[in-house]
Amino acid sequence: MKYVFGPVSSKRLGQSLGVDLLPPKSCTWNCLYCQLGKTRAVATERQEFFPREAVLEEIRRALEVNTALDWITFVGSGETMLYKGIGWLITEVKKLTTVPVAVITNGSLFSLPEVRRELLEADAVLPSLNAGSEALHTRIDRPAPGLTFSKHIDGLAAFRKEYQGRLWIEVMLLGGINDSDEALHDLAAALKDINPDMVHLLLPTRPAPEQEVHLPSPERIQRAIAILSEVVTVVDPVKGSMNLQGASDLLKAVTAIATRHPVQQRELEKAIADCFEGDSDKAGRVMEELLETGTFTKVEHAGEIYWTIRVASV
Repeated sequence: MKYVFGPVSSKRLGQSLGVDLLPPKSCTWNCLYCQLGKTRAVATERQEFFPREAVLEEIRRALEVNTALDWITFVGSGETMLYKGIGWLITEVKKLTTVPVAVITNGSLFSLPEVRRELLEADAVLPSLNAGSEALHTRIDRPAPGLTFSKHIDGLAAFRKEYQGRLWIEVMLLGGINDSDEALHDLAAALKDINPDMVHLLLPTRPAPEQEVHLPSPERIQRAIAILSEVVTVVDPVKGSMNLQGASDLLKAVTAIATRHPVQQRELEKAIADCFEGDSDKAGRVMEELLETGTFTKVEHAGEIYWTIRVASV
């Protein structure tokens, strides 16, 4: 599978089959916290990066072997809505299955009517909003020229007026950056203008490209929930668990996930142990075998070990 990965377990979307529509890393932003690393050159031009028929065929094949899915999730190695033709894919997928379709996006292109139109058939759309001011938007998201904070807010608000599905906004809470009372009240005001169905509060638990990225304290997390909850329902940032029990090839399954984001070692060990009825010794041996393939390397972040894809030397 070149475009489809998982299923991956999460609190937000349960058992989700991922569909990656982009070559890494194609993005309109260069976020401080991005688990994919730095954006070398921001992009704003939408393209059909891969043939839509080939993507649809992989989804069809994946649906034949994954019969207990909660969601099919379109997500890119960068900004998902840079893929021109995602609307066609959503329409065709909904002809194949009753499994609901979600789209994870930063929302930076929602000022374009054609982008909003392509998302209207999705069952849930999860755009990002990490700031309530131009200054913090620029500092955190580091957008391409012209993608201003006001354009971002206006695009999200316009989409809300047109979209009848579930609009779940993702907020990445960064310690010492956007977790002050002032920043949170500004964010709450922006959310009130947009009127989403829900906010998913996220934390930078995976390795980030910038050293200034830190987890907020438990007190600031609770303060964020209290302030944002005054205008919208907030989902507490509790991680889901990884599930690999349906994987026919663990190397391929773990590689597909690690290609999209770093994998926490202890989470991976538990997921592999679950494949062998909780046998941690067997899981340890399998993990050693995976490492010996040379596919992965280990990195440390916030006291945790993560597996990432090893970058070939040139």
